[in-house]
Amino acid sequence: MKQLNIRIDDATYAELEKRAAGAHMTPADYARALLADDVNEQRNRFLAYAAHFSEQWGPYFEAEYGPYPKKAGNNGTEAA
Repeated sequence: MKQLNIRIDDATYAELEKRAAGAHMTPADYARALLADDVNEQRNRFLAYAAHFSEQWGPYFEAEYGPYPKKAGNNGTEAA
């Protein structure tokens, strides 16, 4: 297994810690997952195609089944 050492500024690390905590991960594990996801070409292709499908067919699904139920937003309020 290879090891990568990088230097980041304090603000970036603080944000990394915050996001890692939100994902119940250590900062190192979170950064490792981000890097692995970024270089995973098959995953990136899937996400691009999924976004395209959603843009193309989303209005038809919404017209047939109604809007996707929304959960509490970032500000803690329940969306309609």
